[in-house]
Amino acid sequence: MTPKVTLIPGDGITRELIPPVLSILQTAGAQVEFEEMPAGHDAWEKTGEVLPKETLESIKRNKVALRGKLVTPADNEYGTPAATLRKQLDLYAAVRPIRNLRGVPARHQNVDIVLIRESTEDIYAGLEHMVRPDLVAAMKVVTSRGCERVSRYAFEYARKNGRKKVTLIHKANIMKKTDGVFIAAAEKVAAEYPDIAFDKLIVDNACMQLMLRPHRYDVVLAGNLYGDIFSDLGAGIVGGITGTQGALYNDDIAVFEAIHGDAPQLAGKGVANPIPMLLPACAMLEHLGQAEIAARITRAVSDTLEAGVKTRDLGGDATTQQVVDGIISRL
Repeated sequence: MTPKVTLIPGDGITRELIPPVLSILQTAGAQVEFEEMPAGHDAWEKTGEVLPKETLESIKRNKVALRGKLVTPADNEYGTPAATLRKQLDLYAAVRPIRNLRGVPARHQNVDIVLIRESTEDIYAGLEHMVRPDLVAAMKVVTSRGCERVSRYAFEYARKNGRKKVTLIHKANIMKKTDGVFIAAAEKVAAEYPDIAFDKLIVDNACMQLMLRPHRYDVVLAGNLYGDIFSDLGAGIVGGITGTQGALYNDDIAVFEAIHGDAPQLAGKGVANPIPMLLPACAMLEHLGQAEIAARITRAVSDTLEAGVKTRDLGGDATTQQVVDGIISRL
């Protein structure tokens, strides 16, 4: 049977990138049936909900989703749709590979890191309180259960994928209790995986080491905030978000997501880079057992970039359609 996937076009520039990405998947022979559902700012304007019940039910039913950017203005009045999605579906493990994409200039080459970030707790719980007009407090929420399950996910990932080491990044020298809970949980799990090396780094040092010696890392385990920062820094050392993608998992659902910005200045001009939306779609194909098709698309992407067919963000002058045509011609 052809697998059914919930497709969330999202907001802003992503909506323009979905059709060309789907055309590439179709040309490559991907076997996927998409069920398009709303979420984000556009959904809120139409339904009053950032994540309609029907969208959640679709993801729960299909078990796999592909989503574009969900816009959250800094002064929004409707909540954070991406965080709401993670919490509603308990998507506790965010997986972000940090790898070079052939054809994209980068500070370092041959980087192959997988970041596994806890994505339901930490300071991103969003619990803030106005104590008085000049004093605001935010709560960092960490549970032993949350830390242990994402730690186990990281070690299982390492074992299944032939990885040799898991590095936990933390700030327990300052956040002694909250990050201390994470360290205790990770150490407990690490003891069950003697075949996987385990070490720990304070987050500021970890970021410096990422810039200087990225090859020291294999699998990186982090809390929500540290993982968010580390993954964007990692994207920077491999040439930017063009070569990265994100995926969120719980025990039976996978959501593949674009992690680019909104880029409203590019809307309607046909010059946005489609690759940051295409790579999560390739990761989705791998998850669905269509790894060969995903690999063909990825090779075609790199061949296109190496031929100089690049959008402006990569130093070229190609349009969105010219990049898509270049990829399709190389399939």
